[in-house]
Amino acid sequence: MAQAQNDQMLNLLRDTIVSLVRKDGPDLSARQLGVFLTCYLQDGAHTVRGLAQELNVSKPAITRALDRLGELDLARRKVDPLDRRSVLVQRTLKGSAFLREMRSLMSEASGVVKPAAKTSRGSVERMNVRRIAG
Repeated sequence: MAQAQNDQMLNLLRDTIVSLVRKDGPDLSARQLGVFLTCYLQDGAHTVRGLAQELNVSKPAITRALDRLGELDLARRKVDPLDRRSVLVQRTLKGSAFLREMRSLMSEASGVVKPAAKTSRGSVERMNVRRIAG
């Protein structure tokens, strides 16, 4: 039973990644995606040092991932004004849009249908999943 559930989760991951690969947008490595998702799904300030500890990889590996995320405008680095030795990782509007798209692709891959929404006229319309070009 657990094997079937694990396979189902792996298929969901595969289907989501395949959808990301097929669309015209950022193509992230597993490490870059791990850094991105950690920054966007976990609250609080993120530093290069903290991400390296959390993901159990070197600081240079985090720096390379952040270089790529910065090139794509999915994250940005800023010197911590309270401790100039520390670098903070900030979210961006484009990164937030990419996260929304990932959620949408995962919903589609899992077969979850978005709920109906009421319009101002009181009628019910199906919400459309909007693809955001990256």
